[in-house]
Formats: sequence, C-alpha cells, structure tokens
Amino acid sequence: MTDTDAPRGSAPAPAPSSARSDQRGPVDLSAIPTAARERWSELVRDIEAARDAYYNAIDAESPLSDADYDTLYRELEELEAAHPLLARAGSPTRSVGGRAVTDFAPAPHHERMYSLQDVFSLDEVQEWAERMVTETGVGDDDLAMTAEVKIDGLAVALTYEDGILTRAATRGDGTTGEDVTGNVRTIASVPLVLAGDAHPSLLEVRGEVYFPTQDFEAFNEERRTRNLQRQADGAPLLQVFANPRNAAAGSLRQKNPAVTASRPLAMIAHGVGTITPAPGEELPTRQHEWYELLAGWGLPVSPYNAVVRGRAEREAYIERYAAHRHDLIHEIDGIVFKLDDHSLQRRLGHTSRVPRWATAYKYPPEEVRTRLLDIAVQVGRTGRVTPFGMMEPVLVAGSTVARATLHNATEVARKGVRIGDMVIVRKAGDVIPEILGPVADLRDGSERDFVMPTHCPSCGTELAPAKDGDVDLRCPNTRSCPAQLTERIAHIGSRGALDVEGLGDEAAGALTQPDAGRREALTALAAGRSLETEGGRLSLPPGELDSLHVSQRVEAVEELLRQAGITEQTPVLTGEATLFDLTEDDLREVFVWRPVSRRGVPTGDWRLSRFFWTKQTYDADGRVKKATVPGKNATAMLSQLRQARSRPLWRILVALSVRHVGPTAARALAARFRSLEALCQADVTELAEVDGVGPTIAESWARWREVDWHREILSRWESAGVRTREEASEEQEEPARTLEGLTVVVTGSLEGFTRDSAKEAIVSRGGKASGSVSKKTSFVVVGDKAGSKETKARELGLTILDEEGFVALLDGGPQAVS
Repeated sequence: MTDTDAPRGSAPAPAPSSARSDQRGPVDLSAIPTAARERWSELVRDIEAARDAYYNAIDAESPLSDADYDTLYRELEELEAAHPLLARAGSPTRSVGGRAVTDFAPAPHHERMYSLQDVFSLDEVQEWAERMVTETGVGDDDLAMTAEVKIDGLAVALTYEDGILTRAATRGDGTTGEDVTGNVRTIASVPLVLAGDAHPSLLEVRGEVYFPTQDFEAFNEERRTRNLQRQADGAPLLQVFANPRNAAAGSLRQKNPAVTASRPLAMIAHGVGTITPAPGEELPTRQHEWYELLAGWGLPVSPYNAVVRGRAEREAYIERYAAHRHDLIHEIDGIVFKLDDHSLQRRLGHTSRVPRWATAYKYPPEEVRTRLLDIAVQVGRTGRVTPFGMMEPVLVAGSTVARATLHNATEVARKGVRIGDMVIVRKAGDVIPEILGPVADLRDGSERDFVMPTHCPSCGTELAPAKDGDVDLRCPNTRSCPAQLTERIAHIGSRGALDVEGLGDEAAGALTQPDAGRREALTALAAGRSLETEGGRLSLPPGELDSLHVSQRVEAVEELLRQAGITEQTPVLTGEATLFDLTEDDLREVFVWRPVSRRGVPTGDWRLSRFFWTKQTYDADGRVKKATVPGKNATAMLSQLRQARSRPLWRILVALSVRHVGPTAARALAARFRSLEALCQADVTELAEVDGVGPTIAESWARWREVDWHREILSRWESAGVRTREEASEEQEEPARTLEGLTVVVTGSLEGFTRDSAKEAIVSRGGKASGSVSKKTSFVVVGDKAGSKETKARELGLTILDEEGFVALLDGGPQAVS
C-alpha cells in the first residue's frame, strides 16, 4: 500500500448516541434516524478492525478483504454524505493510515502523509480529470499528469539531512509513524548517502517498500520445505505469507534488523515531503522532474512512470498495466494519476484527508472471499490425486470461479482450511485459482476437516505415494484408471503435444468415459425429473413415483431405460494405443449425459445425446425421419489425427505422457537419438548425458519403456503410420546450434513468429527460451506492445533486439548482432 491508498487507522469509535462531542463542541444527533446511527457504528467498527489488522498484525489476517474494505468504506462515505453530522469526529473518513501498536519508537512526520481518493471505473477517472480541467483552466489534452503504477507494499518516509539518511518511518496515522531506521538501512536499494551534490539540507522522501515478486514464491517455497522438517520435529512452523505485501510488512517491522536484512526487500520513491533546499539551488517544478532528480541522487524510482495527457492516454496506460500487472517487479493494485505541475498542486491543495490534485484507479480485486462448500479430489494423467475446493461462485480477476486448487493433503493441512470455511481465493492472470487460506475469525463451529480418500475415486484402487517421502498420493492403476486415461487422451490433443483440433477435454471424456454423469441423471429421474433422448422425453409417471419407496425408485428408473434401449456403454477407447485407428463408425453410437439449463440456470433435467454424430429423428410411427451423420467435431478430429501422425518426433514423445518428459527434454532426446527405436535401446547413462535431460528424466523414460502396454502403444502407433523417426533429409536440415548456452526472452508481438514458433526456433538452436527477464538473460527480443519486460531489460542494461535482429541472431549467433 502506498500513501495514495484508502486510509486504515485510528482507534475504534464508539456508537453515536443522541448527543456527543468533538473538537467543535457538543453535537446533537437526535435528528438522525436510529438505523443510520447504528449502521454508522457497525461500519466504523469493521473498518477500524481491518485497519488495525492491516497495519499492526504482521502474522494475522485482516477480517476484511481489500474489495470488502473498499465496499464498506464507500458505504460509510455515502452514509456521512446523507448525514454530515456523523462525520465530524471519530470517523475513518477523517483520518489517514493506521494506529501504531508496536514496540517501535514514534516518529512524527515533518509533513503530513496523505492518502488518495480511490476510484473504481474509467468514468470516475474521467470525472476527476474534468474537475482538474475546470479548476486549473487547462484543457484535458494539454493538462500533463504523471501516470504511476500503484505499488502494493508498505509506505515509508525517509529523512535525509545534508544527503545522509538519518531516519526512516512508516506512515502510521499520517502524522506519526514508527521509527524503522535500523531495518530500512538493511535494504540494498535505499542509499545511506545520496549520490551527486547540491543536496537539500533537509529532504523527506516518500516511497514504498515492497517484496519483489520474482523472489516471493522462492521465499515461501523455502519456508514450506523447512516446515516439513519442523513439523516432523514438532517445532513451531514458519509463517508462509499470503502475498508479497504481507511479506514486505512483516519483514520491515521485525524487531531484529538482521531478520529484515535476510529478506530481499526493495524500495521505490514516489514523492517528496518537506524540503529545505541547499543555498542557491532551485527545486524542480514538475513531478516527473523530481523523479529524475531523485534518480540522479541514487534513489530508486519506478521504471514504469510516464507523463500522459488526455483521456485516451490515461486509459491506454491503465489498459497496458492491466495486461502486464503480473510481469512487473512488484505487485500493483491500480494506477495513480497526479498533476505534473507543482504550482497547480499547491493551488488545488488538500482536503482534510486527500490531495485534490491526485487520484488512484483501483483494478478489480484478485483476492476475494467466498464460502468453501466442499473439498473433492481429481485424478491427473500421471495418477496424481489433487484436492480442489468447490466454492460458491465468485468473481475474481474478471472471471467467475467455483473451483480452486489445494495442491495436496499436506497443503490443505498447512493452510488449515476446513469445509464450510469462508476462504480467501486468488487468481493471478491466467493461473488456476488458488485457495490461500481461511478467514478463521468468521468460523461458527460448523466447519469440518477434510479427509483425504484412501482409494481412487475413479477406479477404486488404493492410493499410495510414488516413492518414499513424496507428499502427493497417486493412483497406481495407470493403465486402466478411467480418469487417468481421459487426461492422457486430452493431453495428446493439446497444443503442447500433437495439437489435434477437436480432441479436447470433452471429446476425451466422450471417448473414454461416455457414461460419466449417468448416475447423477438416474438420481434426478428418481427424484421426478426427466431425461431427453432421441426417442423422446423419459420420466417416471407421477403416480408410479409416489407409490414407490425411495429405495425402489432407482431400480424403476433402470427398468425405464432398459425399455427405451438405453444401456451402459462400452468406451470407444480403453487405452491410447488404438487412438489412431479410430473411424467415423467407431464414433457413431457415443452418447453423453448432460444436465439441461435454460438461460444458464440448471433445470434439474438431463439430456442423453450423441457427441460426435448428429441427432437422429423419428416420425410419429417410429421410423427414422432424419438419419444421423458425422458431425463437424468428428470429421475435424479424425482429419487432425491423420495429420498428427506426421508431427515431429519430439511432439510424439511429449504425447506419450512420460513423467518429467516435457517439450524441452523431448526436443533434446529427439535431436540426439533421432528415432524411438534408438531411444528404446539407449541405456540410462547415454540418456542422462544429453544436455537438458539428466538422470531423473533418463530414469523416468527408461522405466516407462519397460512396461509392456507402453511398448504396445509404440507398436500400434507405428503400425497406424505415426512418425517414429526423424528423416535423413531433416537431419541434414537441422538448424545450426547458434544459441548454445544462451537465454533468450521474446516479448511482444512479432510479425514473422508466433509465440510457439519463436520458442521452437530458440530451443532448436540450442538456446533456452525464458519467460522472464533477469541478469542471466543473454538477449531480449522486443516486438509490438512489449510492455514491462522491455522496461526491465533496459533497466538491467541487457542487449535488446528487434525482429530483424532476432532473425540475425538465429542465423549467425551472438557475433551476428554484436
């Protein structure tokens, strides 16, 4: 959180009575409706509790999410707008920051640290901009503003006297913070002595301490690993932080500076407070000039700052970082706009709480709360059994989610999640939603612990870890487990493997588990619902339904289906060996069970329909009126399967679902051995010596090829015409390994390459195609709309290439672009 965030702080206020006092004397509240006074008290208590947790409880979870806090805060503002007397004193809308409850010494600020007014839509940003135009008399397209990403960290004020850091303080309540000088001195990006010369005799720099996102997961993972041993030893567990902001706050407010020093904190300056300039020195007159000056003195400033004018540029900036917010060096939750001209800032001034010359647009929340209804498990293609949460649907990061991963039973226990909990859910970009943990303070005692099943929910086989020490449980019935087979077939059709259009999750399920959903449909029929079929609608007559005991109804439903000729189906595929032998006739009688919805609302009824062929219809006499024919999904899938037979050998290897053998290892193995026959004959030592493979992958492939039904897959695929070797002509045309040992990042859109083809071009030449920029990156290729990766590359001084340079690099190696 920066000093531009919505405030959280000060002591809980009492409920307003019919009369109370503030700094200006007694206030008569008797004219305010009782309901309004009581709601005001509830809002103040909830908001103050959230503030105290946010600012002071390093290891505790706030009782409100950011989104909930914003909603309550806006309701409080609206209530006080309707009843102004409520806002005269004791209200969070009249205070900034948080009340300090620590052992740190108080640190009065030289100048008050204000918050900003948050806005939540583009229209609200434009309303603020129009006020700025009206109050300054400058046209919108001419009114310069700084646009800055809103860092989600901990606000600090650094005091420099004659260029020497003498004090660092947290924001606190905006007037007095906490002295954290000893801890801030350990942050590498904070200069203890300013560079250059002509420093002010007194300079108060406002900034944000943050926990770099690239270090956050590694930090938490290291703690999880240590906790496994601590748990075994019965020692207290180390805290695993929910997000980088909590990690930054917890790290900065350690009593021992050595602990702070051990954590990779960083700081960015985003403003100045009190300044006493050096004699004869003129201060900058614009915000962006101040940033340039601070950078010259060695203070870190944001690489994402920009000067914008007009609505189009403001909204383009918002859109750019909405798309790239997870590519940045720190977490953000919005965009800050400030008038660039300091004379205009001074003219507009402040309210009691916020500057009039700035505002903060907040992105939709990526952490929300919802109810955890149940915890179920799913079986993956390698047999791994993963718990997942089934939740009340909730909007997060722009999409509605009702399921979220919980990784494994150990992780469920570590997070302390119980069925029935109110939980915090996070979704970052395109990442699968994850349950971070429970809101324990909201438990009512009805919650229950999750018990990991001992047997596979798909095939009933007893679960076990793959080897001693594994935290994951797996179903060992690899060949026959329906869930594993479905996942493997879907994987074959995925873009990363054979890229077969029409062979996705639903098609894989229809081929391997067509009767999935049958039990639920029968239960619905037994409860009085109906089933739509090609021959008409089926249901138990109401009289018969009422006359049957519950235990008899399912049997009656089974008889109803038998009379209609609906029996259990034999899957088209019982293994991947026969995938390439499929014909249109094989797909004709594949039916799937689907719940019926009307306008997106489930009706409780079910439908049994063909998946690959069209619906067959009948006339009144039961004769076929319109025959079934292959549908588009059938013809497309079979056509794509024929084409997939000639995919490169490395893609065939990926499609086999060998544990640990992903695209990188598969490319390396295919390039070295050139055929499946050679791969099946190579010993583990030969395999492990391949660059990019190593002993783990080598042993995994060696174990896989020794299984008889795995060898059957290879044999049947080869008989079906699937490519099992690289041709001699291709061996001669193999690209030169011009990028051996180099790491290349491609960002933005290129005209001559897709994302996948650019990656393949790099890897096929011996390079590593990375998705993130670091000091170890050799080259960064920049296309259209490159975003923050280009910014970071320039910040690190890396070699940046355009598309023409990328082509030259591929052809001639580093010397071609030097």
